[in-house]
Amino acid sequence: MLTSQHFVPTSQRYLRGLACMALCLFLAACGFHLKGAVPLPFSTIYTNIEENSEFGSGIRRAIVASSPATRFVSEPAQAQARLTQLANTQSLRELSLDAQGRVEEYELNLEFVFQLTDDKGHIILPPTTLRSTREIPYDDSVVQAKQGEIGIVFKEMQQSLIDRVVRRLSSPDVAHAFANAESQPVDETPGAATPAAPAMQAPTPWGAPRIVPDAGLF
Repeated sequence: MLTSQHFVPTSQRYLRGLACMALCLFLAACGFHLKGAVPLPFSTIYTNIEENSEFGSGIRRAIVASSPATRFVSEPAQAQARLTQLANTQSLRELSLDAQGRVEEYELNLEFVFQLTDDKGHIILPPTTLRSTREIPYDDSVVQAKQGEIGIVFKEMQQSLIDRVVRRLSSPDVAHAFANAESQPVDETPGAATPAAPAMQAPTPWGAPRIVPDAGLF
């Protein structure tokens, strides 16, 4: 003879199923969706960021990974959109000193300024500044080790900036502006399609770690 105990596992599975269904409906109602590729509203893009630079190659990979149908072209005239680097800087700043006047901590700074226009020069995304700042302890008795650590941190900061650029390009505001490009102002800045200048570096104090190309330079 069956007892109520035989039905407990089935009841529990049924209740769990209902709970999962309710959670799915709740998330759907909230607009939740899994993170995945977000296609850009244009199929071709040109950028003046140097392709052979670490930053340039990284941003190209990130954009194509996010929007597989989008491809980079070598000439501005071939592109539906132009990603223009206006400025970038990379610097170290003394943050704190010990009693002997030696640096105990550095502040690492990256700044990237860019804009997005369409093939007729309409400004889809006006000049936008992204900054990344990190603090790192320093010991001048192990300069080589600290140089490597600073390089790793700069690379992490650079990747964070790349991710933020891609998210900005993938935003609904950009898609809407591109779809209504004729109503956007036209960029009158000369030379916007010329290759970007290399990253600027602030001078570092005597004995400070150097910022070198293989240590996270744009």
